[in-house]
Formats: sequence, structure tokens, C-alpha cells
Amino acid sequence: MSDPTAAPTTPDPKYEQVIVPIRSLGPGHRERIAAHLAALEEHDRYLRFGYAASDAQIRRYVDQLDFDRDEIFGIYNRKLELLAVAHLAYMEEANAPLCAEFGVSVLRKARGRGYGTRLFDRAVMHARNDGVEMLFIHALSENTAMLKIARKAGARLERAGGETDAYLRLPPATLDTRMSELVEEQFAQTDYRLKVQAMNFLGFLAGLQEIRRGVRDARHRSGG
Repeated sequence: MSDPTAAPTTPDPKYEQVIVPIRSLGPGHRERIAAHLAALEEHDRYLRFGYAASDAQIRRYVDQLDFDRDEIFGIYNRKLELLAVAHLAYMEEANAPLCAEFGVSVLRKARGRGYGTRLFDRAVMHARNDGVEMLFIHALSENTAMLKIARKAGARLERAGGETDAYLRLPPATLDTRMSELVEEQFAQTDYRLKVQAMNFLGFLAGLQEIRRGVRDARHRSGG
């Protein structure tokens, strides 16, 4: 179930021209994914999962993520906090076209930046390159933001009571989509490495400052 407030109806224009690194997430990011989902407010958990997921239920969901089968995408900030996460879950059935379901969540403090739309576009590009023919979104009918994203992409919407299904038929991959994904992923990985290095350096400086404070305190106590 998608988060209806993952992307605002009208994103803040100042973010529209900002390049946002979106990288694929693997098993090594599992704990940060768990932290991201656990940070969702109660109502947002309900909108994302279709029920008021507890911490234990979120933990089980994260533990069961299949990084070999599915694709998980994320947007990190400079503190290596996952602000937004998208799950592209593959649904393979014998003698049926390859389909995938899209779900997304964005922390409340990161709303208004169009992250939901950017993750959707990234997932669509990857799905096309992977041979997916149909992208599926299951959302609450009140999820106007997510459904607007789907409708703008040309998806067919079917409403049944309080829930709506969106179906988007994807065109085949092209050389442009394949090259674009390679470039975007490389950029995102480089951005992530730089953020890791910056965090490590800041940690190193903090350690030095702590040592210096300890030395000064010792000198003060000894009258040196």
C-alpha cells in the first residue's frame, strides 16, 4: 500500500530543479530502512501498509525484504538518514506478463520536495529496463497525491470502495532508459560514498575534540 502523502499535490518549485541522488538499496541498508519506516508517524504507517503497523510488524516486513527478487530505492540526506524509500515488488506468474507493484514512503519532514514522484519515475525506468510490462499500485482512494502521480503517468485507475488500483502499461526499454539508469545509479553511489566519508571525517573530528577536552581537563585537575 502506498503512502498517500509521499509526494505533495504541488511540490515546492524550489526543489524541482534540484538533482536528487536515488540509489538502489541492498541488504547492507536493511537497518536504515527499518529506521526509516519506524520513524513514520502512526497515521503514515496506516497509509503505507494499510494497517497501523507496530514496530514489530515493521521489523518483520524489513526482515522479509527480498533484495535478490525486488528492487528497493532510497533517498539519503547528508546525515545518512533515509528520507524516502520505494519498494518495487515483482509479481511473477507462469505464462503471465512480468508485473511489479510500487510502494513508497517519505518522512513527514521531507515532504514538499517531490520525492514520491522522483522515486516513482526511477522505479518506472528500472522496471522498463528489467522487462516489466505492467506496473501496479494499490492505494487508499483518499490517496490523492499518489493517485495523481499514477494518473499523470497514464495509468488506468479502478476504484473499489475505499481502495483504488492503478495499472500502468510500460513500454519496452530503450538505449536511453538503459544508459540513463546506469548514469543515475553511478551518480547516486558516488554521492553516497561521499556522504559516508564526510560522516566518518566528522566522527574523527569529534573524537579528536573529545580527546583534547580530556587532556585539558586532566591538566586543569593537575594544575598543569
